[in-house]
Amino acid sequence: MTETWPEFENRTPKTSDSDDAPRHGNQGNRALPPAAPSVPVSLTIAVSRETGSRGGTIAHRAARKLGWSVYNQELLEYIAQEGAFRQGVADNQTPAAAQWAESHLDVLLREQNLSQHPSIAELARVVLALGAQGECVLIGRGAGSILPAESTLDVRIIAPLPARIAYMSQRLRLSREAAALHVQERDEQRSEFIVTHFHRQPSDIYQYDLVLNSSLLGEELCAELIAQAARAKLALRERNGGQWTVQGGTQAGALPMTNVE
Repeated sequence: MTETWPEFENRTPKTSDSDDAPRHGNQGNRALPPAAPSVPVSLTIAVSRETGSRGGTIAHRAARKLGWSVYNQELLEYIAQEGAFRQGVADNQTPAAAQWAESHLDVLLREQNLSQHPSIAELARVVLALGAQGECVLIGRGAGSILPAESTLDVRIIAPLPARIAYMSQRLRLSREAAALHVQERDEQRSEFIVTHFHRQPSDIYQYDLVLNSSLLGEELCAELIAQAARAKLALRERNGGQWTVQGGTQAGALPMTNVE
């Protein structure tokens, strides 16, 4: 839709370059239109968690505090695998957002920070499409390894092994021995996925913005700390004139933020 400026409404275009054009004095409101938003438009929260640390519950609580959408591991995989849903996500992108996502994906592949497997590339496209818009919480599937640090709050939820086993035993109604085996297997599967496809160790704490012990802090406080950190990171962007920045440096391989044309 073409925007009509109020001062030009109901006026007949001039067909000649006569002396009717004003040379001085009040020439009306010539304020420029507001600047287009940068891409990514807003912040995304990526949540990694140890099995049984209640990371999924905490992520949902944080999203409710912010009024943001939540995409868990299963939903991210489903969207990436189902062509119609994947296309729906792509169709909702602006041209600038789509260009940014593909450019960032190219960087990840070129620098070998992402495996060449086609399913992982499709997963990365979905994560980047969601991250281009922001205001969402992504749980698992290496979202923090895909998205740039500037526009992402990367969170890791942990808890002591006995506490995680006890939680899974109660939640799944398993014996302690069965729960311990379940926790071990799930942790190994998640670790293998990250190491194989993103060449990172999920236990490396230095890649995260926040590492929270849910056993000590509890679900509510963890969620509140995540929400507060998200608000603080958005406030920092505002103080920097709408530009995304990383305190202490820029993530290797990250692309500069672009403006929507």
